Amino acid sequence: MKVAANGRSDETTVAGTLGENIILPCWNTATNVTPSFTRWMTNGQFTIERNHSIIIPIFPSEGHLTILYNQSLYINRINLSDEGTYLCDSLPHNNKTQTSLTLQIVSGPDNSIIDIQPATPLSNGTLFVVRGSTVSFNCSSLSYPSQSLSWGFQGVASSNDSLAVGSGSWLDFRIEDVQPTAQGNYSCRAQNSISQKAAGSSTELLVYYSPERHPECLWNAGKDPSHVQFSCSWFGGYPSPTLFWGEKHQTSGSHGKQVAGQLMESEETDNLVVNLNRSLLFDGQMLKCNGHHPTISPGEDKFCSFTLKSPYPEGEPLVTAVEGTNVTLTCTESNSLPPALTSWQRTAQQEDVISSPKYVLSEQGPTFTLTIVNITKQDEGFYFCRSENPLMVRELEIYLTVKATSQYSGAIIGIFLAILIVGSGIVIAKTIYSNRDRICLGNGFEQMGERGDVLSLVEADEEEVFHEAIPRLPPLPLTNGHNTTLVEIHTIPPIDHEDAEILEHPLQLEDRDIDELVTF
Repeated sequence: MKVAANGRSDETTVAGTLGENIILPCWNTATNVTPSFTRWMTNGQFTIERNHSIIIPIFPSEGHLTILYNQSLYINRINLSDEGTYLCDSLPHNNKTQTSLTLQIVSGPDNSIIDIQPATPLSNGTLFVVRGSTVSFNCSSLSYPSQSLSWGFQGVASSNDSLAVGSGSWLDFRIEDVQPTAQGNYSCRAQNSISQKAAGSSTELLVYYSPERHPECLWNAGKDPSHVQFSCSWFGGYPSPTLFWGEKHQTSGSHGKQVAGQLMESEETDNLVVNLNRSLLFDGQMLKCNGHHPTISPGEDKFCSFTLKSPYPEGEPLVTAVEGTNVTLTCTESNSLPPALTSWQRTAQQEDVISSPKYVLSEQGPTFTLTIVNITKQDEGFYFCRSENPLMVRELEIYLTVKATSQYSGAIIGIFLAILIVGSGIVIAKTIYSNRDRICLGNGFEQMGERGDVLSLVEADEEEVFHEAIPRLPPLPLTNGHNTTLVEIHTIPPIDHEDAEILEHPLQLEDRDIDELVTF
């Protein structure tokens, strides 16, 4: 209950809150005189009167208007129709003073509402918008007879900024291309212009934005080569995204091959790590990391993936080297994923090769080399290029053959050439000796090439060289396409030079038997 005033005045304005109770005082009674009759008028119209000889409760529970024993007017649950000018008159009264009061009805501010669009509410009532969008802010409140409205903002870098001020039942403004700097608490304050009563409401607004890039899948080798750590990172967004590590592989179904998946781990974080061992991995397995963010529509999630591959080292399986030289064994491994760890081993017991002046190890991209310096016969044997990743171990087997030193190679070549020359001389000499008759009778090798004649010599006990020209017979007619020449050769018996036979003239051969002819 509210008493309008405590002192006298010719005219007073009092405020009454809608729905509440109020007492309007009356100062028209003479001092130290008990009134006998009181009446009140509203806006010049008779409203209520009271004969003080009748006793009534001090605070009546029923009725809208009641005149109390001290002439005050009690109004129960004020409504808008009670607004106006009230005049009090009583008997006996003080002619010098007459009470006049103006009752102003006030209400509010009530029903203060903040509306931010487009915004999405969270479970705790906080709102969020997407970076880059245009956001509208509206505040409304109910006050009577009037009110003032104001928007305020409190962010991380600001204490309390005034964004907009106005009067009326609502007040709005907007922010275009909203950025994370606009994230904070927004408050709307409404104040009644008569009662000065103020009310307000506030809400927290967050600005969400997704990472600009796709998630990034990485791997780290564990202490044990059969273990691996896969990490999926997706930085640059607010709030942190939800990451899902899963397995994708092909299975046969009733409609052919279908993609099947198994969720390994999920968490709301910028970086999700999962540890796996060899028993859970196989060649051709696809691992996929999906990233979901509240600003991305369902079905448009970003992801990264990779397909696991077992190692496959390649190189020459057989290598030959000469004793005392250097040799380089080469191994290439570029197939594995995650990349395999490659090392060299030697002998059937597969002893690890350690870099030293004897063994020089080097690596250039996917190519691994082992250089053996000053090879000896003891270096001959098996060498292994061993590649291992979390899926499996594979080895390339190389056999090194060491040959004897080449310090006598010059002598060997010289001996070979000497043998070749001597052999060639023997062959040529034998050939000349075998064809000596043709060479002598046919004027050398030239005649042998020009003629196709074949001479048959009759051996004697002792041979002599003919220095005279051998007479030739005229050619006979062609036989089988070849000319026929008749030659008669006498055998020289071993007698004295005086008894030497005289060679007959070729023309005397006409009477000889044809069987004695030699045909060429």
